[in-house]
This record gives sequence, structure tokens and C-alpha cells, in this order.
Amino acid sequence: MTELVMTRLYELMIILYGLCIVLYFTDYLYKNVKFRRVAFWFVSIVWILQILFIVLFIFETKRFPILSLYEGVFFYAWLLTTLSIVLHCIARVDLPVFFINVLSFIFMTIHLFAPQSNAQIVSDSLVSEMLLIHISFAIMSYAAFSVAFVFSLLYIILYRILKRKKLNNLWSRLPSLQQMVKWINLSTIIGIPLLLISLILGLEWAFLTLENVSIFDVKILGSFIVSVIYLIIFLLHRRGRLVGTTYAQVHVGLFLLVVINFFLGSKLSNFHLWV
Repeated sequence: MTELVMTRLYELMIILYGLCIVLYFTDYLYKNVKFRRVAFWFVSIVWILQILFIVLFIFETKRFPILSLYEGVFFYAWLLTTLSIVLHCIARVDLPVFFINVLSFIFMTIHLFAPQSNAQIVSDSLVSEMLLIHISFAIMSYAAFSVAFVFSLLYIILYRILKRKKLNNLWSRLPSLQQMVKWINLSTIIGIPLLLISLILGLEWAFLTLENVSIFDVKILGSFIVSVIYLIIFLLHRRGRLVGTTYAQVHVGLFLLVVINFFLGSKLSNFHLWV
């Protein structure tokens, strides 16, 4: 019964999210405040339904839904939805909120159609608080890097529009270039320590719990490389050696590396059980 309710609940979330994106896009084209308000309320309802879905999952399985890649995708989508609501209420940035919701909707649909297998779930005997924090922090860092990716992409778009002197009412609601750089930096500052802490906790858990763990594992190396590159480009930016569109383009490319590490890294890992 609970599984049926969860299925119908997920279908409702997908429908409402799809309507929300259509309304946000229509508002952006025609600047209709009513559409924007309705879209925001739809996102808020989806967010509440996501929380209800998580509560039902915990009630059904007696655990938090992050112990498999399949479940992690949903948790990541929920974080993106949460960030979109926060940005809407605090920053009042319309187009970034739209893009973040599109990204969240994509991962919601991935979670919907992805095959679920019991083999994907980490054994209960290996679960510990350290592992839960490790996975949670990793996904939160990915969400932070997602925000940096969205603002970097919009930075590139706005820069090219300004350079060609084609700024019109359609693009007037974008944040300024300076504001977008601030959001890129803030997201990066939050994401880097979260990923590093996740990596440290994950290594500690693996060495204490598993046998024959190698630090040269694909997942470990991938996460370490991603965190180091993010740290390097941030420091280069602070020193004025990496600025403007180059800085934004590096962030866009690096986010693709994050996605690859998120999915492919887990698949190729020799010990990582979160696959």
C-alpha cells in the first residue's frame, strides 16, 4: 500500500514540476507576475511532496534514502529544489531559479526511469553514521557545484549579449556579471570543504570497515581530483589570474567532470558500494 502511494506521489511531483517549469518559462517570456507566483507555489508543493516521499520511504525501509546511487539522485534533486526556493526568496533571481529547477526536474526524471535493484543497497551491517554523513556531504557539495554551474552558464550568456550589445527586455532580469561571480564564488566556497570532508570521512569508513581498500580507486581519485581542481581555480581567481568568461567556462567544464564522477566513478569503483 505504501509503495503504491509513493508511486502516485512521485507521478504527481513530476506533473507539478513540469507545469512549474512551463509557468516559469512563460513568465520569463511575457513577464507575467501571476505565472511566477503560481510557479513558485507549485515548486513549494513539490518540495513538500518530496519531503513526504522521504518520510514514507523511511517509514517503509527504516532508513534514510541515500544508501544507493538510485536514492542519491532523488536526494540531490530535493537539494536543488530547496536551493531554488531559497534563491527565489533571498536573492530574487528569476532565470537562475528557472535553470536550477530544470536541472532538478531532469534528475527527478532520471530517478523515475532508472532501474532499482536490491544489489544497489549498501548492506545494513556496513552502515554507520560516518557513512551517512559521507554520502550526505558529498551530495550537498554536488548541489553547491550545481549552483556555481548555473551561474557560470548564465555569466557566459550575459557576457556575450553585452559584448554584442543585444541586451533587451528578455535578458534584463538576469543578475549583473558581478553578482553572478559572487554566487559562483559562494557556491564554490561551500562545495569545496563539503567534498573534502566527505572524502576524508569516506576514506576513514572504508579503511575501518572494508578490506583491501586502495587509495588509487577510481572513485577516490575522481573525488580528490575534483576537489583539488575546484580549490586551484578558486585560488587562481582570488589572485586575479582566472577571471571573466574563462573562469565561468572552467566552472562549466568542471561540473561535467563532477557529473561523470557522480555516475561513472561509482560504476568503475572496485570497492565503492554506492553503485
